[in-house]
Amino acid sequence: MNEIDELNLSSRDLQLFLAVLDTGSVTESAARLGLTQSAVSHGLKRLRAATGDALFVKSGRGIVATTQALRLGDRARDLLRALRGFGRDVETFDPTRWRAHITVAANDFQRELLLPHWFAGLRLACPSLNLSVMHSGVPLAAWLRDDRVQLLITPRPPEATDIVQTRLFVDQYVVVYDPAMREAPKTSKAFSAADHATVVYEGGRVLDVDAHWRASGVPRRVVLSVPGFAALPSFVRGSTLLTVMPSLLAVRHAQGLAHAPLPVKAPPLPMYAVWHLRDQQDPAHRWLRTQLQASVAAVLREGQTLVKRVQKKGGQSLP
Repeated sequence: MNEIDELNLSSRDLQLFLAVLDTGSVTESAARLGLTQSAVSHGLKRLRAATGDALFVKSGRGIVATTQALRLGDRARDLLRALRGFGRDVETFDPTRWRAHITVAANDFQRELLLPHWFAGLRLACPSLNLSVMHSGVPLAAWLRDDRVQLLITPRPPEATDIVQTRLFVDQYVVVYDPAMREAPKTSKAFSAADHATVVYEGGRVLDVDAHWRASGVPRRVVLSVPGFAALPSFVRGSTLLTVMPSLLAVRHAQGLAHAPLPVKAPPLPMYAVWHLRDQQDPAHRWLRTQLQASVAAVLREGQTLVKRVQKKGGQSLP
């Protein structure tokens, strides 16, 4: 077996290797890194030459990591962390000169609401930054520990002593409906009697508000479930269905629909930024978090303006 010469490997090679190791798929790795499948295959060829190992072999319709690839995973993550931290200083960190690939885990609410505005600001300040966004589902502390992701944005932060979090904002759920087809439910009885559409994520994970209603004995007649909030408006529009959405998302992405306060009690919807303790004092990571908080503040201000405009229209979302 050849001894690895780190000087022959770039950070992109390491990111490519870890993407394939994490996803077990050339296709998914290409999508995560913004590359073609051919580019990923060529990258694996370079890595195989550098390591003297096959790294990944066919298994059924997919691929699996070799024993050597599994051993090299931690080493590759350590090398990436070292490269990211090389030459940084708290006083001299300059985002305009920073070259990095950052992975953020978030679900559809956060992706739709926060990340586009944040990324636009990051690109202006740091033209060489490359951002990957992966679906978080139920986020795991292990993703942060092994540097698979550098930041989680989630309403359900994992609990661990080496994980740090800060609350970004708190939103409320609202009931969303088509005002051309029905009125807003005024009572809990009317709410429960209606047909509902809701979100059920991969693996059968339900919204926290649905879990709360089930535990509280609030009936909700769900006739349709979709894997994310983005699909709900298309089904509600032109129907008598009701659905619930975070208010900030409803005023932005439920065009032509209306929303109203829920006639039943529901828990608030907090949103957190979460990272690993090792990144707490890292100047680049602190800059990323500062940019995120500034972006969230701007999005909230814009959202409050939209809410006021929608309220003047009697709860109907803007076209």
